[in-house]
Amino acid sequence: MATRIEIRPREDKLLRWFAAVLVLLTVSTAAIAQNNPAINGNSLKTIAHLKDFQVIELRRYTIKEGEREHFAGYFDTYFPEALEQAGTLVFGEFLERKNPLGFTWIRGYHNLDDRAISNAAFYFGPVWKEHKSTMISLIKDSDNVLLLRPLTQERGVTVLPMVDPVNESNAQGVIVAQIFAVKLDSIDSFARRAEATFAAYRTAGVREAGVLVTLDVPNNLLQLSFRTDGPFLVWLGILKDNDALTTRFIPVAEQGVQALVATGLLRDDPETVILDPTRRSRLRWLSTGEAWPSTTKREKVKPGSDTESNFPTGAHL
Repeated sequence: MATRIEIRPREDKLLRWFAAVLVLLTVSTAAIAQNNPAINGNSLKTIAHLKDFQVIELRRYTIKEGEREHFAGYFDTYFPEALEQAGTLVFGEFLERKNPLGFTWIRGYHNLDDRAISNAAFYFGPVWKEHKSTMISLIKDSDNVLLLRPLTQERGVTVLPMVDPVNESNAQGVIVAQIFAVKLDSIDSFARRAEATFAAYRTAGVREAGVLVTLDVPNNLLQLSFRTDGPFLVWLGILKDNDALTTRFIPVAEQGVQALVATGLLRDDPETVILDPTRRSRLRWLSTGEAWPSTTKREKVKPGSDTESNFPTGAHL
C-alpha cells in the first residue's frame, strides 16, 4: 500500500511560489540568451548590406534652450527609418555633454550623387512634410556641418544594428569625437603622425568607430550647405561608460593631443567632443558578446555633378 504524503495548505503555497520563481528564471534566462543583441551575433548579419558609405556628414546643431530632449525624442521617433528608406544612413545621434544646446548626428551616403538624390527623396517626402514645422521650430542653428570621407577604405564610420525596441534597453556607452583642424596640404602627414595616438586609444579599450577627413568637392546640393574652412580630420571612438572615459581614455588623450599639437601640423587647438547616444543611436557600446564589425573594402568616392536639384530652400534637418 502506497504511503500518502499530506501537504498542508501553507506548505503547498510555498511550493507553488518556488515553482513559479523557477519557471520565471528559466524563461528569462532563455529569452536573454536568444534575444539580447550582446549575445546573439546574428544581428550583425542583418546589416551586411549597409556598407560603402563614402560621403559622410557630421552635423552639429544648436537647439533652442530647453528643447533639446524634445528635439531628440522627435528625431529618434520619426527620422532614422525614413532617411534610410530614402537612401541615407543615420550612423548615430547624440547629445553633447559640454554644450546643453548641442545635438550632433552623423549620416552617410554611398557617393555624392546619392547625397543629392536621397535628400531630395526625403525632404520632398511625406514624413518630412508632416513634421517639418515642428523640427524647424526647435532648431536655433544648423550650419555647423562637415562634409567628410573615410581616411582610407577601411576607416569609414562603423555601422551597428539598430537598437532592438523589444529586447534591448536604450543605447548605452559614451561616444568621443576628436576634431583636428589641419593645416592646408597636411592631412596625409598629420594622419601618419596621429596613428600612434589612435593606436594608444585602442590599447586603452576604446573601440575606434571611424577616421574621417574633409571631402573637398563642390557642393552638389546647394540648399544643404557645409563648412569650407577645412581641412579637418575627425576621429570617432566608443567607450563602455564614464569610468572608461575618465580613467582610461582622458589620460591617454591628454598626452596624445599634446603630442599632435607639437607636430606643428594643426592650425587650431583640437576639439574633443563627448557625446551621449540618444535612446535609438546605432553608434553605441555593445558588450563583448557581440562581435565588433570587421572592416570591408569600400569604393572610391565618385564626385557628383553641380546640378542644383529642386529642393525646399531653408527647410532641412
